[in-house]
Amino acid sequence: MKNKNLRLYSWNLNGIRAASRKGFLEWLQKTKPNILCIQETKAHFEDLPKDLQKFPGYYSYFSESKKKGYAGTAILTKGKPLKIIKKIGIEKFDNEGRFLLLEFDNFYLLNTYFPHTQRKLTRLNFKMEFNESYLKFIKKFKNKPIILTGDFNVAHKEIDLKNPKINKRNPGFTNEEREFANKLTKSGFIDTFRLLHPKTKKYTWWTYRFSARERNIGWRIDYFFVSKNLKVNIVKAEIHDKTFGSDHCPISIDLNLHK
Repeated sequence: MKNKNLRLYSWNLNGIRAASRKGFLEWLQKTKPNILCIQETKAHFEDLPKDLQKFPGYYSYFSESKKKGYAGTAILTKGKPLKIIKKIGIEKFDNEGRFLLLEFDNFYLLNTYFPHTQRKLTRLNFKMEFNESYLKFIKKFKNKPIILTGDFNVAHKEIDLKNPKINKRNPGFTNEEREFANKLTKSGFIDTFRLLHPKTKKYTWWTYRFSARERNIGWRIDYFFVSKNLKVNIVKAEIHDKTFGSDHCPISIDLNLHK
């Protein structure tokens, strides 16, 4: 990545085709991020309409679920990566298209769509295995700084959701899921938004029910974490909660890699 001033966005689109009907492509043309990480594409690349296969000015990379219309990740980048990795090496996880790692000159970028534990926590064990595999996977990349982003499907702290007390044992706020976020930060990864906005209550996801978004009853479950050797490079970390098109909103970070 030749540009040393980078703006990176991440957005769970809850279906790239659905988002395109709600203004996603117009948003992209207006915002012009250096890199955009997408979760929940819910599409195989060959099934997409032509305007979602070619993004002028960007290289595009997709990691797809074997099951059509489910999960999936993508990255659009103005700079061509050195390497692309789409698999973590465990079939049951790789089959869902949840990982996409790009290597650039100065850093690695890992875009991930973490599993939802589902009602009655039926997928909690699956997610715990996924989380442990993720932690082992990122340890392999020590020779460069690493940026971790995506929909983590967990609110880390009580400040990260509107109603923590009534959600103590609900999907996305179980002790087990929150402990994974603790392990990330204890191992040196920095929650960029919380670093720059320690007391700010802003959310990245709202249920479509109960007029939750209008009432701002939300959760912060989308993140940019960076390794500690990038801390000095963080310029901005923002939640764009006035941007619509999905049940999630975009998040972004600005990095100055000249420092």
